[in-house]
Amino acid sequence: YAQILSSLRVLLVTRMAKPEEVLVVESDDGEIIRETMKDSDAITMYKTMRETLVYLTHLSYDDTENIMLEKLQYQVDGSQWSWHNLSTLCWAIGSISGAMSEEDEKRFLVTVIKDLLGLCEMKRGKDNKAVVASNIMYVVGQYPRFLRAHWKFLKTVVNKLFEFMHELHPGVQDMACDTFLKISQKCRRKFVILQVGEAMPFIDELTLNLRSVISDLEPGQVHVFYEAVGYMVAAQSDAPTRDALLMKLMEWPNQMWVDILAQAKQTNGENLKSPDVMKRLQTIVRTNERVAVALGHPYTVQLGHIYVDLLNVYKAYSELINSTIAAAAANTHVMHTSGVRAMRAVKKETLRLLDTFIDKTEDNELVLTKFVPPLLDPILGDYVRSIPAARDPEVLSLFCCLINKLQSAMTAEVPRVFEAVFKSTLDMITKNFEDFPEHRSNLFNLLRAINHHCFPALLQGADNFTLIIESIKWAFKHTERTVAETGLHTLLEIGRAHV
Repeated sequence: YAQILSSLRVLLVTRMAKPEEVLVVESDDGEIIRETMKDSDAITMYKTMRETLVYLTHLSYDDTENIMLEKLQYQVDGSQWSWHNLSTLCWAIGSISGAMSEEDEKRFLVTVIKDLLGLCEMKRGKDNKAVVASNIMYVVGQYPRFLRAHWKFLKTVVNKLFEFMHELHPGVQDMACDTFLKISQKCRRKFVILQVGEAMPFIDELTLNLRSVISDLEPGQVHVFYEAVGYMVAAQSDAPTRDALLMKLMEWPNQMWVDILAQAKQTNGENLKSPDVMKRLQTIVRTNERVAVALGHPYTVQLGHIYVDLLNVYKAYSELINSTIAAAAANTHVMHTSGVRAMRAVKKETLRLLDTFIDKTEDNELVLTKFVPPLLDPILGDYVRSIPAARDPEVLSLFCCLINKLQSAMTAEVPRVFEAVFKSTLDMITKNFEDFPEHRSNLFNLLRAINHHCFPALLQGADNFTLIIESIKWAFKHTERTVAETGLHTLLEIGRAHV
């Protein structure tokens, strides 16, 4: 079957489906664009083709390598050059990662990357360079084992990604940031130790030049970049060094934060109404959230640095939203204005940050004593005082996360949580089965968490307990399956506990 299998390898290599990670694609009109939607059929096809090609590579690595390098040579000499031919070839090259020995992989990949980098320099025109750049990023992201074993090559690849972060062609910056994130996750330890021939660890060099690296990135891309560096920081095992790296990483967002709050004091909070300020605050808080995702518990140092001011900003926007609604005579259409939406966006990002931190932390006692007491009044008080349309469902998921994390230690606080969110939310969702869908599922998830971990708190008031049972019975009738199932499971748990 050798000849037949060789023909099959050629077929798979030349017709490889597009992987999920690739964002720079050729449109039906022959233009290079950024993909905005995932093609699930193509992704399924890619996975099947990749598995098949991996099996074929195991049967004859030499033949697979020869086919791929021959096809690559045709791209370099221009005899078969096209965006489609190069892309399908590189998707095939990326798909066989791990299917060869480390020595074979090294020889193969050095040749591939060298040829691709040369092709990037050789080609003229933004579209041509964007296609080659996209394929370079995809291939290097698929071979973390090789990158971990060859520091100089890894450093060259990352610096090339930094170059691509200044390339304004649609999709190239997104792919550069996504590839940087993937490499940071897989090779994180290599960036925080001092490598042979280097004056300092790469992470120190990066923090010094960070602002210039991200100068052309959009806010969403900046968030991905900070998350990637967060994984590097997390790889530092020495706690004081890690904390110093974290504060160095967050130096720029923290400085913007301090400047905005200083101006707020001078203007009595008027600057917080500025669309530009709200956008910057949203970006700062989201950046913190992505770093918290990457860093986990060590992020506590940074959150402690901004926590009090974070809650003050949350409270300030709560009051601004309520005063705006009052001035509009409770006209709910005001909720859809750009100003109110931007204020709510800052609040939602704050709630997501706290949710992420609580989920990732390893010191429950610290959360209970230092972080929970200050947040109860600003968040619960705002929820109960706001009109229904202004209540954020993330409040319910935050307290669900808190109770699942701290469990019975939150029992003493449950009556206050219950009083603030339960009846007010129930009044919102029992009018029909359609309005406030997120509040519906989040409320019953919260109730289930309370029942599971803090059941004694539910027995403190007979009226409350009756109201809970009635609300669960109402949930059974719900057309949304997840709400009905959560209600059923909660009732079963209450029944077991009460018996």
